[in-house]
Amino acid sequence: MATTPDPITTSDDPNAEFPPHVLREYAFLADGERGALVGPRGDFAWMCAPRWDSDAVFSALIAGRGNYAVTPVGRQVWGGYYEGPTLIWRSRWITEAGVVECREALAFPGDPEKVVVLRQIVAVDHDAKVRIVLDPRSGFGRHVTSWSCDDGIWSGRTGKLRVRWSGGDQATPGGLGHDKHTLVAELALRAGEHHDLVLEMSEKPLPDKPVDADEAWSATKHAWENAVPELPNNMAPSDARRSYAILRGMTSKGGGMVAAATMSLPERAGAGRNYDYRYVWIRDQCFAGQAVATIGADPLLDDAVQFVAQRLLADGRNLKPAYTTLGGDIPDQHEIHLPGYPGGFNVVGNQVNKQFQLDTLGESLLLFAAAGRCDHLDADGWRAAETAADVIAQRWTEPEAGIWELDPRNWTESRLICVAGLRAIASCGAPGPRTRDWLALADKILAETSATSTHKSGRWQRAPDDDELDAALLLPAIRGGVTADDPRTLATIEALIDELASDYYLYRFRHRAGMLGEAEGAFLLCGFTMALAMQQQGRELEAARWFERNRAACGPPGLFAEEYDVGQRQLRGNLPQAFVHALMFECAARLSSTWRDHQPPQ
Repeated sequence: MATTPDPITTSDDPNAEFPPHVLREYAFLADGERGALVGPRGDFAWMCAPRWDSDAVFSALIAGRGNYAVTPVGRQVWGGYYEGPTLIWRSRWITEAGVVECREALAFPGDPEKVVVLRQIVAVDHDAKVRIVLDPRSGFGRHVTSWSCDDGIWSGRTGKLRVRWSGGDQATPGGLGHDKHTLVAELALRAGEHHDLVLEMSEKPLPDKPVDADEAWSATKHAWENAVPELPNNMAPSDARRSYAILRGMTSKGGGMVAAATMSLPERAGAGRNYDYRYVWIRDQCFAGQAVATIGADPLLDDAVQFVAQRLLADGRNLKPAYTTLGGDIPDQHEIHLPGYPGGFNVVGNQVNKQFQLDTLGESLLLFAAAGRCDHLDADGWRAAETAADVIAQRWTEPEAGIWELDPRNWTESRLICVAGLRAIASCGAPGPRTRDWLALADKILAETSATSTHKSGRWQRAPDDDELDAALLLPAIRGGVTADDPRTLATIEALIDELASDYYLYRFRHRAGMLGEAEGAFLLCGFTMALAMQQQGRELEAARWFERNRAACGPPGLFAEEYDVGQRQLRGNLPQAFVHALMFECAARLSSTWRDHQPPQ
């Protein structure tokens, strides 16, 4: 197995030809089993294979070796667009001669065992010349590919991955300053012509016959058109369908939806907050399920219920906050030896694997209740709901990490979300005497939380021993843990607007004294949550303002990261962040009519 030296010790810069860009300029491809970021020079800056949490095979985003680029020769300016509601992206360049496009996608729906990358180069209105660079290197760039060519089709192996590339018969190893492990080609097209490239990768032997490009494109386009629903009654139907497609693209065959496609992208340069989000967070999955439930029974709702129910039934009181898409344990957090994205460093794994987060149990009940209202909660779902309620009864007094994964405390939001979850599942007609027990438990938790976590000003405070303000405290009223007209609800909203809001963006909490934005960016999840809170209060104009402001916090491809730097208008953190797209989708659905129209009967 051939390997490269550790990139950090290499004297030259292997990524000088394709340097990192600001996050707003990356497009996203996904097939459910893995995803890729495509930069403005047609470069695959990031993709893990064969699964989301595998080592990256293209890792230039964090200064690893490995890339796959299709770039017009000569001066150009970049743009691009998705085809309708799909995740088929068209990189588009205006050159001095004319327009060149590269249509790109991961074959959809994805095969868990095999990656298929589709690229189609199009000379739109003039003769065109493009440069193609293919350099897959698994293990975050450590393992090179040794190539052989048979009848114009290239084959090779990088680490455990078998690789096959069709359409690159003009390529040669090396050239233009690249080493012998990199395939390089220059392709000339006449006006109106197109040329297909198909890259296949798998840890298992590849089929004898290469993928047919025309068949794969047709199947992918058809599958996407069938996967994304029409949204006629919606505040922003085009963007909502885009968010739905992103959530679908991030959801694996087993139902698990990863929190983000990337790892180690800094939330703030040099601040040390770099995380690996290529796993399934139970809370995020519940957010997504509840969001799509606003349009009724939906496959993404079923996926969420299936994954969360399986984990609850398997682990019970030991439910973890997050898992791999296969339902396995997340590895311990550790660093790898790469320079990282500018301002960050490289972290693989996540320390969440050692945490208890009470709110995930409440969110699970809210998810199951949403499915129950759609008549999509089966016997396993009900058993999982009973398990979640039992664990709340056993553990609600224990210190836990909460929604923001902080030091263990009795976080107010977690307790109140459990109240909301217990009440919601009880309203669905739970079998037997359990309904009375769940409502009694909800009342008990609410009474204790009211006694210990009501601030002297009349709002909610973060915890009994922490009187600070927190944007997460918007969620309990939205989900029914407390009423919308509760004085503490109203006081919390006004305090958040006064203390943590800036130009209709909302920050989570104050890390320290000083200007908002000095410690971290505005949290887009919180901004969309405030839009829902305004709608619930009947303040519909303000709800629209919050929604539109946060909806604009993205780049040309329409992707949301976790945070938004309000001053610099830049995305911060991993990309795309699924729970932001989930709340954007929910807002777009709920804000299209009055709050009452979307409320279930109690």
